[in-house]
Amino acid sequence: MSSTNPLANLFGKSPFKGLQVHMRAVLNCVHEIPILFAALEAGDQEKVVAAKDKIFEHESEADQIKNEMRGALPKSLFMPVDRRDLLEILQMQDSIADTAQDIAGMLVERRMEVPDFMQEPMKALVMRCVDACEQSAKIIEELDELLATGFRGREATLVEEMVEALNLVEDDTDELGIALTRLLFEHEDEMKPVSVMMWYQLIEWIGDLADYAEKVGDRLRLLIAR
Repeated sequence: MSSTNPLANLFGKSPFKGLQVHMRAVLNCVHEIPILFAALEAGDQEKVVAAKDKIFEHESEADQIKNEMRGALPKSLFMPVDRRDLLEILQMQDSIADTAQDIAGMLVERRMEVPDFMQEPMKALVMRCVDACEQSAKIIEELDELLATGFRGREATLVEEMVEALNLVEDDTDELGIALTRLLFEHEDEMKPVSVMMWYQLIEWIGDLADYAEKVGDRLRLLIAR
């Protein structure tokens, strides 16, 4: 009997198809983050809520795909990659969507304004973290080619180079996050203590988007090295 789960049918072609479908939903979450902060900066609470709703919708879709993938993933010993490796990568991808949801939830649960001194550096941090997630997604889309070449040769070299580029982007986000945090603390006397704490948490979460994206790439690099 054929499976009623569409993801189960994908695994007959490639164990990576489910990861790719899931990552596309995750990236949809991430692409709403700049829209969310642009609305916040403009003081448009209606658009903030609308962006939050879209992030929650995409995160729910990612969760559904994740759960279906876990149920559909073959337990066969004849898979070209270890089932545990795929599940670890899946969990890291899902953490990106979860973090986007946390950011959106925070900005709706507590109405906040972006201080003038934070607007440009915040925008730079957000966009660079989006770059990291997009680079991670590009690597995931290469996995079919990587599988076809047996994790060796030119395709393996290409993926390793893409992972290295991702690491450099994540380094940028670390520097931007540190600079923004330092700026926040330089102005903390001008702000309410609770606002300082909230912004500190948000800066951490924004940086986490890139951190989890980097972890996806690093885990794939380990797969190639085996």
